Amino acid sequence: MAIPAGLKIRFHYLTTALLAVFVISLMSFFLLSANKRFGDMAQSSARGIFTRIADANALRLQEMVTDVGRVVRAQASLNDTRLFDGQSAVPLLIATLREMPNLYSFYAGADDGAFVQVIGVRRNARVAAALGAPADTFFAVRTIPANNGGPAGERMATWRFLAEDGRELGRLRQATDYSPRDRPWFETARAHDGLRVTAPYLFQSSGELGLTLSHARAGGGVIGADLALGQLSRFLAEPLANHVGGTAVFDNTGRVLAFHASQGLDTPAPQPLQALHESANPYLIALRGLTAGADDSEILSVDGARFVYAERAVEIAPDVIFHAAAFAPMTAFSGPIDRARDETFAISALVLAISLPLAFFVARRSSKTLGLLAADSERIKQLDFSGQIEVHSTFYELDTLSQAHQTMKTSLRERTQALKETLEKLEGLVDNGLLLSSERNRDTLLQHVLEGGRRLCHADAAQLYLSGENGTLRLAMETTTERQETPAPSNEIAAAQDEPPAEEPLPESLRQIAAWAAAKPETVMIDDIRTDTRFSLADIDNGSAYRTTSMLTVPLVTNSGEVMGALQFLNALDPDSGAVGPFPATIVPYIKALASQSAVALDNHKLLDAQKATMDSLVRIIAGAIDAKSAYTGGHCERVPELAVMLAEEACDVNEGALADFSFKTDDEWREFRIGAWLHDCGKVTTPEYVVDKATKLETIYNRIHEIRTRFEVLLRDAEIERLQNVLGGMAPDAAHTAFETRRAQLIEDFAFIADSNIGAESITPERAERIRRIGAQTWLRHFDDRIGLSHEELHRARNEPAAALPVVETLLADKLRHRVPRTIEQRFDERFGFKMDIPELLYDFGEEHNLLVSRGTLTEEERFKINEHIIQTIIMLDRLPLPAHLKRVPEYAGTHHETLIGSGYPRRLGADELSIPARIMAIADIFEALTASDRPYKGAKPLSEAIRLLSGFKQRKHIDADLFDLFLSSGVYLRYAERFLAPEQIDEVDMAAYLG
Repeated sequence: MAIPAGLKIRFHYLTTALLAVFVISLMSFFLLSANKRFGDMAQSSARGIFTRIADANALRLQEMVTDVGRVVRAQASLNDTRLFDGQSAVPLLIATLREMPNLYSFYAGADDGAFVQVIGVRRNARVAAALGAPADTFFAVRTIPANNGGPAGERMATWRFLAEDGRELGRLRQATDYSPRDRPWFETARAHDGLRVTAPYLFQSSGELGLTLSHARAGGGVIGADLALGQLSRFLAEPLANHVGGTAVFDNTGRVLAFHASQGLDTPAPQPLQALHESANPYLIALRGLTAGADDSEILSVDGARFVYAERAVEIAPDVIFHAAAFAPMTAFSGPIDRARDETFAISALVLAISLPLAFFVARRSSKTLGLLAADSERIKQLDFSGQIEVHSTFYELDTLSQAHQTMKTSLRERTQALKETLEKLEGLVDNGLLLSSERNRDTLLQHVLEGGRRLCHADAAQLYLSGENGTLRLAMETTTERQETPAPSNEIAAAQDEPPAEEPLPESLRQIAAWAAAKPETVMIDDIRTDTRFSLADIDNGSAYRTTSMLTVPLVTNSGEVMGALQFLNALDPDSGAVGPFPATIVPYIKALASQSAVALDNHKLLDAQKATMDSLVRIIAGAIDAKSAYTGGHCERVPELAVMLAEEACDVNEGALADFSFKTDDEWREFRIGAWLHDCGKVTTPEYVVDKATKLETIYNRIHEIRTRFEVLLRDAEIERLQNVLGGMAPDAAHTAFETRRAQLIEDFAFIADSNIGAESITPERAERIRRIGAQTWLRHFDDRIGLSHEELHRARNEPAAALPVVETLLADKLRHRVPRTIEQRFDERFGFKMDIPELLYDFGEEHNLLVSRGTLTEEERFKINEHIIQTIIMLDRLPLPAHLKRVPEYAGTHHETLIGSGYPRRLGADELSIPARIMAIADIFEALTASDRPYKGAKPLSEAIRLLSGFKQRKHIDADLFDLFLSSGVYLRYAERFLAPEQIDEVDMAAYLG
């Protein structure tokens, strides 16, 4: 390009422009190279780690098979004929199985058909059942003598079953046609030299994955061993340590032998020996994309994400090759590096902004200086910050550029170190956050908070204070580098409001600072307590061997602003020298973040505890409301849980018999059982009181015998009127009076009979039923409309009754259409609940004659179902509750106490196999409480001996669990309950011997 005539360019402007272009180009190249280098570092780190994991798994897999192969080769090399002698060989084979827990069995077969084998049963129930061995069998020894030319059917196999200490538990002899010479492992080993290994398969007796190794003996015969591969998944997980990723082992045909994935890689585990191409696991599907026989790792795409894969082939034996693979997402390695790259870019941009103005002063004689700077830039590009260059130039501009370069280098070095330290602190915060969010034990949570904060700020000692009532703090826990966490004294102090606290002796001064920080709330940092002017702490260590220098106190504040307490750290320690010094200001944001995490975690624990307390209170309120609903069943919902818990506690202490395996291992399991017990009758809130409390047959909201009496009164008045009319009509007064008295006596007798039938004390015989119908057929004359003054529901039920002109003749006892209350569709029950109760057609039948003809008791079929329906409503109500996982069995515990062991109970007619121990406990508690209760409308209070006798009848009929009934008596639970809840006159002598067993 031609320069216009007359235009003059100053030399230093041109030099500056060229130098600016050069510097910008150089820094751009550096940033691009650094960007690529950061990416390569992430891939290199991931490849290196998971290549080592794949190598480690391959080596361990090979060692496991090699160890077994070494033993097989060693035994095959011995020319010892005693190996086929069952008595001589067994100790050696057992010793081999003891030393090698992965070895399933070890055996030897001779050319003459002799065979000896030891199987490591190791109390495996499935293997023991397959062999017909006792349950405690640890080793099974099978010996088969030589054939000696006889028929195969004449040979006998001897099985000996041994305990872990070598004791013989049993012996079995049986005819066998088994010959080792016919087995593939024998034929293969005899036909080939060296160790032979089968492809993996599932053992028939144990169902475990394994393979067989065999080797021909020098003196004849073959040594064989079955190697179980069941532990592959466990040791595959060990090399992963804290890395996010997974490992897998598969054979040369692509069948999966083992698989493990760390948390965060949610994926279905494959079935043993499932082919890779049949698996739905995306991480296994990706294995098919690996380059066959590749020695290095590869980057593959799984569901749109980049994963690093490493694979190693392991030759177990000729033609038997396993492949060990490891994989992980690249995001687990690139995240921190991406942040370092971004900060490096920002620093570089800042350096460029400073350097470019200085380029204006660049002049001649800069080649040597720029060369030095360029060489140093090459080292920086490789993230090498070592070395120190010195530029001596007569030009001020070059000296300034050199200093800027050194500033950039120093800044990058310091920022890289700072990034590393920041990353460590952030990792600590993340780990602590994960622990706090998952920890349910409050004491362990406090320990995490205290120790995590002490490590984060390199403090020598730490204290945790928690807020109490009325603005108080208490020291909950303290720790130092020399001792473990220790619980603190329970003393509380008032939190300061405005002014710093006055001087207090140890340890009150420390607590006062914590209280002041919590009251503000405000962070308090003191570099040296002896020079601090805000607090009088110069004599804080008086009377103590401990010397306090620096202090950092941070309040625990939730997102809502509630102060949960305070964290206090003493004496910051230098990470390198261990010297005590002040806390750096840069640590405060991290400690505040930790305090915020901790406050939220403590608040969550507090909320959970409050939720539990609220729920337990609501459960007891519901139970109390049900008890208060009826004067006849008051206290039932309170007494049954008490009795159920007493019996459950005894059952948990049983160590033998049918109850030996039962126990509630956690507080959540006990709470689940208690809630189920308290809610076992919650469905009674739907049962009308007049049904529960029905003491006579005609009773609904009131006793309708009064209506019947009124009708008898009407008939008596009619008889009186008839007497008077007969006299007026000419009948002799004496004859009319005699007829009236006869009628009056009959009415009095008939009403007394109806009233007595209403009580329900006697069963209704056919003769009594016929008399009730005969009395009820008498008529009386109604003059008033019976359709006025009725509710809408009553009018609706009476709509199908024919209307008659008044006066109308009616029977003395009426069963009208309006008495029949239909069951609506809404009152049917969802089939998914599996209820198997006979449901009456009607919801209620209030017919007078229908009720009086009830054969026993006072309840009709409809009313008895309505009472029994309370258990159905209990199940439905609890099913609608969104119960958490640790309370999922509450509906089971609450809804099965009317079931029996023979399937005759209700509402589902469950059998013994469907009833858990807690459900059986609830049945006994419910029945016994009902038998001994003194507030039932249909019976009086039974003495203790009578209640036990009746409960024993339930045992004999298999309505309740016999073992729990015996425990109920032998443990004395029945008597402890009686002493708490029964009247003294009910407690009499019980002959337990007559009922136990």
